[in-house]
Amino acid sequence: MQASEPTWALRQWEAEIHVLVVQTIGRTLSGSRPPLSLPRCADHIPVALPNMKRALVFLIVLVASLALGLAIANRFAELEADSQGKSMLRPPAPVAVGLIERGSITRRRTFSGALSASAEFVVAPKIPGRISRLLVNLGDPVRRGQVVARLDQEELEQNVQETEADLGVAQARLASAKSALAIAERALQRANGLRSEGVVSKAEVDAAGADQITANADVDLAQAGIRRAQAAREGARIRLGYTTIAAEWNEGDEWRVVAERRADEGATVSANTPLLSIVEIDPILAVIYAPERDYANLSVKQTAVLTTDAYPGRSFEASIARIAPIFRRSTRQARVELLVPNKEQLLKPGMFVRATIELGRVEEATILPYDALTKRAEQVGVFLLDESGDRVHWQPVQTGIREGARIEVLDPTLRGKVVVLGQELCDDGALVTVPEDSSPSRRPVETNSAQAR
Repeated sequence: MQASEPTWALRQWEAEIHVLVVQTIGRTLSGSRPPLSLPRCADHIPVALPNMKRALVFLIVLVASLALGLAIANRFAELEADSQGKSMLRPPAPVAVGLIERGSITRRRTFSGALSASAEFVVAPKIPGRISRLLVNLGDPVRRGQVVARLDQEELEQNVQETEADLGVAQARLASAKSALAIAERALQRANGLRSEGVVSKAEVDAAGADQITANADVDLAQAGIRRAQAAREGARIRLGYTTIAAEWNEGDEWRVVAERRADEGATVSANTPLLSIVEIDPILAVIYAPERDYANLSVKQTAVLTTDAYPGRSFEASIARIAPIFRRSTRQARVELLVPNKEQLLKPGMFVRATIELGRVEEATILPYDALTKRAEQVGVFLLDESGDRVHWQPVQTGIREGARIEVLDPTLRGKVVVLGQELCDDGALVTVPEDSSPSRRPVETNSAQAR
C-alpha cells in the first residue's frame, strides 16, 4: 500500500534532520560554524501537524546549542594546553636563598618610656620671710646638709633678745622668791622656839607657817616662769635657725643636682613655698608601661637595655626595680620602674628612651630568614629549594618568635634552604636558578634586634 503524502513528507523531514545533526556535530568538532537552517521538506508538512513541527524545531535548536557549547569547551581546553606548554618552556627564575638553621632564639620586647629622677628633694622654708640669699643655681651640685638659701634674720634676732630678757626677769623673780622663802623659814623656826617657851601664841606660829608655805609657792612659780622663758628663748632661736635653709635628705647618694629654681632673692615667701628642686640622677629612673600580654614575663631585677635618640648608637644597662601591682583603667597598662646607672650623668630626667627586655628564649628552634616569608592564597609560607637545587616547592608555615632578621618556625620542621629574594617569580614546582653570590654565608643575619613578635 502506497503511503499518504503527509506521512511521506514527515519521513523525508526526519531523514534530513538526521543528516543535519550529523553535519552539525562534525562541523562543530572541526571548528566551523554549524548551519541552523530548517530542512527543505518542512514546507510540505501539512498544517495539521503544527505541534510536531514546533517540537522538531526545538530539537534542532537544542542540538545546535549543545554543539556550540562543546566547541567553546574545546577551545578553552586548547588555550589551557597552550598555557601549560608555555609555562613548561618558561626559563628558570633567578632567586637568592638562605639557610634553615637550628639554634636558640630570644623573644625581646621594646617598650617606650621616659627618664625621671630616682629621688627628688624640694627645698622650702618652714617659716615665712623674705629671701635674702640663694646660694645655688640651676645645675649646681649640692651635697647633703649644704646651706642653699637664707631668709632675713633681723626680726627673729630681736625676738631672741626679747626672750633672753624675759628669762633674766624670771631668774630675778626666782632669786627674790628664794630669799623670801628663807626669811619665812627662819621666822617659822623662831616662832616654834618661842612657842615652846610660852612667849608667843599658837596663832602666831600658824601665821609664820602660812608665810613659809606662800614663800615656797612663790619659788615654784618663779621656777616655772624660768622654764617658760627658757622655752620661749629656745623657740626664738629655732625660728632664727629656720632662716638658714639647708638641703637635708636621708637616703640615696651624698651628692645631688639642682633641677629647678622656683624663687629669686628678695621675694617674700610663705611657709612651705618651694624654692629649689634638687634631684638624684645617679642612678636615674626609667619609667615604662607594660601591657597585659607582657606583664607576666616581667620580674624584679630583670635586666634591660636602654637606648635614646640623644646618644645614637649607644646603649645603657638597666634593671627592673619595681613593678606596679595594678593596671591603669584607661590604658590597661602597668607601671614598671627601671634603675639605670648614670655615673657620667649623660642621661637626664625627661629624656625619651626605649627599653628592650628579654621575655623568653627557645634553645632548640627551627630558624629561617624573615625575608623568606611570603603569602599565597591568604597563607603564610616559604618556597623550599629541593635537593636538586633547581626547583622550589611551596610550604605553608606557622611562625613563632621573631628576632631581627630571623624568625622561628613552629610547624612543620624544615631543613635545607629557602628562597629569600625572588618569591614573586616562583610557583609551586617552578624551576629556579641560584646565583653563586647568593650563598647564605654571604647574607649575614641580624641577631641583636629588639623587635619581637
